Amino acid sequence: MPRITEIDIEKAPQEVKKAVEEHIAKGHRITSEKRTLLHNVPAFLALEESSYMLDAELQRLIGKRAADFYEYAISVQNECFVCTAYFTNLLKKNGIDFNTFDFTEQERLLIEYGQAIAKDPKGVSDELFARMKNEFTEEELVVITTMGVLMIANNNLNDILQVSPEEIID
Repeated sequence: MPRITEIDIEKAPQEVKKAVEEHIAKGHRITSEKRTLLHNVPAFLALEESSYMLDAELQRLIGKRAADFYEYAISVQNECFVCTAYFTNLLKKNGIDFNTFDFTEQERLLIEYGQAIAKDPKGVSDELFARMKNEFTEEELVVITTMGVLMIANNNLNDILQVSPEEIID
């Protein structure tokens, strides 16, 4: 059971309705997590809008498929039911079974890095980071790592507030 009620957008203050309209106009959906965050527009913008902006940059740098695998690996490692369900459905839509898929070497490295930062951010080995540096530029590493941190923040928010992984509302 969620610890925070989801905001009723129809009864919400104008500021919330405006944030929702702008988010939908960008092609995004309103999920349970977002309806929870919308109790405060700056909180919503800080986590959701920045995540979308950075995810677009990550996809530009490493590709959508690799970005999705990376973010999914973080969610699975964190055992975040909401985000894991989201990415499982996304991968299924693309005909991908994460457990049997033949990843590229770069995708395997990203998955390993995502799992490592989710498991113990202070414990990311020098060896793993050296392999990341051999594969990615410093700019890419900053974007990859920052997106990982935002993914962990999303996971933590969902788990702490016990956000329901219910249907997506357009």
